[in-house]
Amino acid sequence: MVSFTEERLNQIFKAMKTRKIAVIGDLMVDKYIWGDVLRISPEAPVPVVEVTDESERLGGAANVGLNLVGLGGKSVLIGVCGDDSQAAQMKDIVTRNGMDAGGIVTDKTRRTTVKTRVIAQQQHVVRIDQEHRHHISKAVEKQILDYLTLHIDEIDGIILEDYNKGVLTLGLIKDVISLANQHRKLITVDPKKNHFFDYQNVTLFKPNLKETSEGLNRKLHTDEEVIEAGTELLKKLNAEYVLITRSEKGMSLFKKDGSHHHVPTQALHVADVSGAGDTVIATLTLALAAGASIEEASALANLAGGFVVGEVGILPAKPEQVLEFWRKVK
Repeated sequence: MVSFTEERLNQIFKAMKTRKIAVIGDLMVDKYIWGDVLRISPEAPVPVVEVTDESERLGGAANVGLNLVGLGGKSVLIGVCGDDSQAAQMKDIVTRNGMDAGGIVTDKTRRTTVKTRVIAQQQHVVRIDQEHRHHISKAVEKQILDYLTLHIDEIDGIILEDYNKGVLTLGLIKDVISLANQHRKLITVDPKKNHFFDYQNVTLFKPNLKETSEGLNRKLHTDEEVIEAGTELLKKLNAEYVLITRSEKGMSLFKKDGSHHHVPTQALHVADVSGAGDTVIATLTLALAAGASIEEASALANLAGGFVVGEVGILPAKPEQVLEFWRKVK
């Protein structure tokens, strides 16, 4: 669909450095505990993990912000945290990674979302989730919208990143989209099932194939079925673009003019798909904000996604890594 030159890729990456994107959604901390299992507990038939290392990184919508910074752009995170020690930890990681934490609202009725994974001998033993999933209050919605309104002229685009944890309420979704369109700001969406059809009048809507199938309540097996689904989403959402990610089958792009294009996967091999969707929405949005066409932005997001799934662990793609990957696959 798009044949890049190295000069054009460098132009887009250079322009990305001057763009700032707000990410609104469910912010999380991913905690990892590594250890060894040498015995079974005498208290219950469960393994005893002797801890050898621990680490924390940003997850959920915060990982999208991390990807924006990794690509050279600027990011402000807008969401909620609890009034707890994990919130301080989250904000510390955010600022250490060069992001703006000014839009993170403290909500005393919630706890900061932390997902702890215990891994022993390279095996995932258990995941422990600390979170609240009830909708934020009208007062917290107002704090978020007030912050966005105050800074709307400083940003070039908005990403709505939904993990069904309660931040993106119907009211906030409508208000943010209205504000973005009023100020002619790019707005893209990485949806989940709960509010699938509530993201009306956005620039780009990016579900994966499973989310699309669940949203439309039907199986999508063939290319023809995906084309019908993408066309239907465009009409129902009144979006400018719909991009359906399809794992090993690449991506399918649908445009308001009725055209559609398939973007084949660029992955050379798949080591870990975790976080790939965050990389794709970050790359798409930042590239569009940098002046890339939708075809260029989709192809670049496909390259970035192809690179990260070939790496073990969740990590943001850097411009030099995407360039090197492009040289391998072109």
